[in-house]
Amino acid sequence: MKTIKLIASLFMLAVFAASCSSVKVTSDYDRMTDFKEYKTFAFYKPGIDQANISDLDKKRILRAIQNKLVAEGYQKSSDPDMLVSIFTSERERVTVYNNAGWGWGWGWGWGPMWGGAAFGPSVATSTEGSLYIDVIDTKRKELIWQGKGTGDLITNGDITKKEERISLFVNEILGVFPPPAKIETAQK
Repeated sequence: MKTIKLIASLFMLAVFAASCSSVKVTSDYDRMTDFKEYKTFAFYKPGIDQANISDLDKKRILRAIQNKLVAEGYQKSSDPDMLVSIFTSERERVTVYNNAGWGWGWGWGWGPMWGGAAFGPSVATSTEGSLYIDVIDTKRKELIWQGKGTGDLITNGDITKKEERISLFVNEILGVFPPPAKIETAQK
């Protein structure tokens, strides 16, 4: 009986952990912008300074962004085509699992509790964070692209896991940058 409960608990933990590992990404951009024109970038310090996270996490995020952009062929520059800024938010998420319908419960067999009592509801809390990455056209001083990644911030205090999680967020968000080529409208 204890083995069945242990297996069921481990299964629920695995399902919960798998659901936490993903990052949901959305993006928006100016459709009239030709992103092929952008070759260089720099970080927008005033925007980054306003991000409500530790300076160490800011460094981790900026390092991950720089690594991804350089890997995609962009160059960091003191006279950039585009500026990159970040914004973060987080919230506590409470999830209630109703485990009562698993089929284990009262029934015939060896004694009144064969199969054990039904599993009751369980509650789990997690911190869900969002990372916004903004790309600003330097000449026009306009936001031209914004990516947002949302997911659980599970690291259990492990710095290596934190860096991996930040890298996952950044890579998933910048995985949709630059957007598809600008749609040309036919002029008659």
